[in-house]
Amino acid sequence: MVNEHASYTGEVAPGGPPAVRTLGPLTVTKVAVDPEMSNNCYLLHCKETDDVVLVDAAAEPERLLELVGDRTLSAIVTTHQHWDHHRALAAVKAAHPGAVVVAGAPDAPAIEEQTGVHVDARVGEGDRIPVGSCTLEVVPVAGHTPGSICLLLDDQAVSAAPHLFTGDSLFPGGVGATFGDAAAFAQLIGEVQTKIFGRLPDETWFYPGHGNDGVLGDERPHLSEWRSRGW
Repeated sequence: MVNEHASYTGEVAPGGPPAVRTLGPLTVTKVAVDPEMSNNCYLLHCKETDDVVLVDAAAEPERLLELVGDRTLSAIVTTHQHWDHHRALAAVKAAHPGAVVVAGAPDAPAIEEQTGVHVDARVGEGDRIPVGSCTLEVVPVAGHTPGSICLLLDDQAVSAAPHLFTGDSLFPGGVGATFGDAAAFAQLIGEVQTKIFGRLPDETWFYPGHGNDGVLGDERPHLSEWRSRGW
């Protein structure tokens, strides 16, 4: 098997080139948008069907649409309701009216109110989002927002290791912000520990909503430290 990490680091910057990796029939393109917020957007392209799924239409719709090109955008997934993750949703949806708009059920009303875009699929635990011949499993991880979702790609035909798109729920070095809400932090760290670290192996590669990617095995030894510090 080709080393799928050999030339991909996941390091991107607003205005800079995207980072691209190949996982079997799937191509993952990571791009950073907006110099102030530096959001990550991910385009997942199935080479077998030419379908594309966009994870977080965060900003700079013209750049995202250029990356999609003339391929079929089958779905636009918003990982959570915070404004910086869906500023380009309306423009991308308008350019691809057939794309299914997807979000976690508890966050869907806020996303609709903020963007004016109807959420076609309000998803929850165990729901699946097709990317051509591949599939993403929805893993709800509440705490950063009530309806935050992670997206799990766990298919031996695609990659020997699982791949997880975590939105703002998990980063290298800690979980997402809970803005001083102790109950929300307890929920978030608990769900990250049980639903992510309790289920997935150390070699799982994860892709957050901002900044660099991570590997679960590098973060696992620090879970108790995160819980103790409270953020």
